[in-house]
Amino acid sequence: MATRYSIESLRTCAAALMTATGFPGEVAAIVAERLVDADAMGHDTHGLQLLGPYLDDAAAGRMTLEGEPEVIADRPAAVTWDGRRLSGVWLTEMAVGLAIERARACGQATVAIRRSHHIACLATFLPTATRAGMMVTIASSDPAVVSVAPHGGTKPLYTPNPIAVGIPTKGDPILIDISASITTNGMSGRLAAAGRRMPYTAYLDAEGRPSDDPAVTLADPPGSILPIGGVEYGHKGFGLALMIEALTQGLSGYGRSQAPAEWGASVAVTVTDPAAFAGFDAFVRETGWLAEAARANPPRAGIERVRLPGEAGLARRRRAEKEGVALHPGIMEAMAARARDRGIAVPEPV
Repeated sequence: MATRYSIESLRTCAAALMTATGFPGEVAAIVAERLVDADAMGHDTHGLQLLGPYLDDAAAGRMTLEGEPEVIADRPAAVTWDGRRLSGVWLTEMAVGLAIERARACGQATVAIRRSHHIACLATFLPTATRAGMMVTIASSDPAVVSVAPHGGTKPLYTPNPIAVGIPTKGDPILIDISASITTNGMSGRLAAAGRRMPYTAYLDAEGRPSDDPAVTLADPPGSILPIGGVEYGHKGFGLALMIEALTQGLSGYGRSQAPAEWGASVAVTVTDPAAFAGFDAFVRETGWLAEAARANPPRAGIERVRLPGEAGLARRRRAEKEGVALHPGIMEAMAARARDRGIAVPEPV
């Protein structure tokens, strides 16, 4: 049986490590909450595994710890921030809150962020909006990193470029969190470090040969991650990636043409208020009908039932609230070592 830790103890430890490194208390609390939520939902490459890199960047001066984003542009339904290398998790949380506020007045609002630090797991931000009766879309890219080649190419050009959508229904929200590539940098790095391969073709080596070995992305010259659709239909993932690059780097006015050197993110958050259109009741009538019809759809052989995006994550989150969070091997050990060095209490198993 997996060892589990209470959500509160993990948040407390993570926040304490961050405040000991110089993060303001409010920022530390929000980042800790979102990282633990990611692990609780099963997104364990984008949860507490990122705490160490965040702390290291903060200690080395590669992350701004205090202050506010610089406002580059501000219209009622369109805002642009320069994130100033502040915590991307905190910036995204603030952007979702501002977009909700502006969407109530305007029907829809977008906040674009440039020069943000890394924003972790997109899915964890979605319930903030869906609980408010809003639909939300969050897109992210990293203009300093290349790991995915365009369809038909062999040289890495852009990042996996995640996009997440939160859709209210009459019951649980639909929580979509996908990337424009077959897999992520985080999963590729984890598998490569363990000497493991993907169970399917997910990469190209530097010569353009399909591979299931994530190590090709670390070779010299490096291979690349395949876009959604793979070798044959990767034009679909390539098209999605181009849209996400435009939303995040185009709208924020900062991207690959500036050749940035630091790990981080360009972000676009859009919140839509269904009440400003045909009305909230009409919206959830349609989304609820489709959700139920999808669940009732006859499953194909070997599949127990059709599940909606986010359904498994919400179930894991509810279990974690009752029984604790099961962390991927190595995550607690790394956090505990840092906590002991700082004289911070290490979470005890449930």
